[in-house]
Amino acid sequence: MTDERNAAIRERFDGRAAEYDDNAMHRALATAVAEFADLDGVTTALDVATGTGLVLRALAARDPRLELVGVDLSPGMLEVARRALPAARFVEGVAEELPVADASADLVTCVTALHIFADPLPVFEEFARVLAPEGSLVVAVFAEVPAGHGHGDAYTPPEQRPPGAVGAPGYEPNHASFATPEALAATAALAGFVVTRSEFRTIEDDHVLIAELAPVD
Repeated sequence: MTDERNAAIRERFDGRAAEYDDNAMHRALATAVAEFADLDGVTTALDVATGTGLVLRALAARDPRLELVGVDLSPGMLEVARRALPAARFVEGVAEELPVADASADLVTCVTALHIFADPLPVFEEFARVLAPEGSLVVAVFAEVPAGHGHGDAYTPPEQRPPGAVGAPGYEPNHASFATPEALAATAALAGFVVTRSEFRTIEDDHVLIAELAPVD
């Protein structure tokens, strides 16, 4: 089932690669994540499910000295990423088995991809494996926004919007495990992470939760 799911994900994002960067939300969210990330002491950043490398490009704009690595299973997306950011290293691979050495990244980012994975636990375990001591994880997830944050409208995930808004993904997304700070914290805790800070953003039509997490000692 995982192979079939990955094949569906690969096909979907290969098909979106050429136009992916045209989306204003994708670009704005990458910038927001890069601004949110604490780069103090960071020399190497790893972006998981990097797509076209938008987050790495935004991090490079903040600090061009960073060593940047991106992993994605879509060769079409990675082709765009390599053209856009040739100074970074982009590797084809899956989040459940990252082709990255232990304790090699001071910062790991994963943006609007957690809901795609069939099982988040092995993904978080890989985050923990590749993080250097004192390293941090920054994620961005589609969120349910509580009263008092943003404009408070009921949120409809992209996959549930009317036909024509976003194509059918070909796999079952899992938004519920990440849609609130409490849900994200509970899911991450299974792999030994705690949420250290978070904020809500409304970007275009999307409500997003950006959070920093750290492994429990």
